[in-house]
Amino acid sequence: MVSAAVEETIPDVQAARRLGAPIVTRAQLLAELFNAAPTRIGVAGTSGKSTTTAMIGWILSEAGLDPTIMNGADMKNFAGPGAPFASARVGKGPAFVSEVDESDGSIALYRPSVAVVNNISLDHKSMEELRVLFADFARKAETAVLNADNAETAALAAALDPARVVRFGLGEGADITASDVRPEPWGIRFLAHGRGGASAGVALKMPGRHNLSNALAAIAAAGAAGVGLEAAARALGTFTGVRRRLEVTGGAAGVTVIDDFAHNPDKIAATLETLHVFPGRLLVMFQPHGYGPLKLMGEALAETFAERLAEDDVLVMPEPVYFGGTTDRSVGSAEVAAAIAARGRQASALADREACGARLLELARPGDRIVVMGARDDSLSVFAAGLVEALRGR
Repeated sequence: MVSAAVEETIPDVQAARRLGAPIVTRAQLLAELFNAAPTRIGVAGTSGKSTTTAMIGWILSEAGLDPTIMNGADMKNFAGPGAPFASARVGKGPAFVSEVDESDGSIALYRPSVAVVNNISLDHKSMEELRVLFADFARKAETAVLNADNAETAALAAALDPARVVRFGLGEGADITASDVRPEPWGIRFLAHGRGGASAGVALKMPGRHNLSNALAAIAAAGAAGVGLEAAARALGTFTGVRRRLEVTGGAAGVTVIDDFAHNPDKIAATLETLHVFPGRLLVMFQPHGYGPLKLMGEALAETFAERLAEDDVLVMPEPVYFGGTTDRSVGSAEVAAAIAARGRQASALADREACGARLLELARPGDRIVVMGARDDSLSVFAAGLVEALRGR
């Protein structure tokens, strides 16, 4: 079995080809297992997939349905001595909840009974390709759970049979919605409303309106699987999140260090918007998650940072994460940082991650928040922890 990132030039792959051994991708194997389940809840979209998958899995688990869950991130609620990372869970119930990836096109392999699409925006592929992939995914489902607040998913909903669509969001036309929204420093409270006039209070232990949106999607998907609004809201109150999603690593000397998975324009915008609700300068290190994505999204990333960073915030960027292979490395962090600086924000590309860390520590003062931002590189969490230790040593 290989992942989508394993190229044909890898010696093990070449040896398997010579021997005639079957080569199965991770996505192919996962789709085969997923498609065999009685209740198949697939969670797709540009942003929020991992969190929403974990939320749905936790709701179903708390409801006694013992689901199988396959996620792209570690789910804190399911972690323990026997499962320190808990990105997957094998249950005995009929439901299989899985994050579904569009980046390699493998979303086309899945046949969901419930299809969740959180949002559609630029990441990995062109918008034209993404529209086709997500539309095909949603059309296969008995129930499509779609974001009424996202223009692309709203357009997708309008093209489907209304009897098979459940819309969630804060705007008009949503079937699952919220009111009395109260942001908190590390959480958000709201009143969730379902079809038929049902309502229930939710005290989510994750901040940001994007996580409110994820929660509404989870409530809608769980409802399609037979879990009522009150039970879903109660479970969300004990949901502790997934790793590297606005995760507080620690703090010292009056400075808080946050570890975050944001890597595309939508995720970055959501993180910065959430953090700016409360006071404190942001010192951000953004490590792009690959040269290919940076070349595709460089201009959009520059626009997002320029719009979302405050005047006194500071951004530093090392080169993108690179694990080898034949990817085009013609566009790097220097070009993006220069484009952000040209738009009037404090941004620079430094030689490496260590230089970025040194700059952040040099600048940090009480009240600041250091944000370590990027994907595809688990060592970023180690880096964030190192910054906390350095602050403690001051």
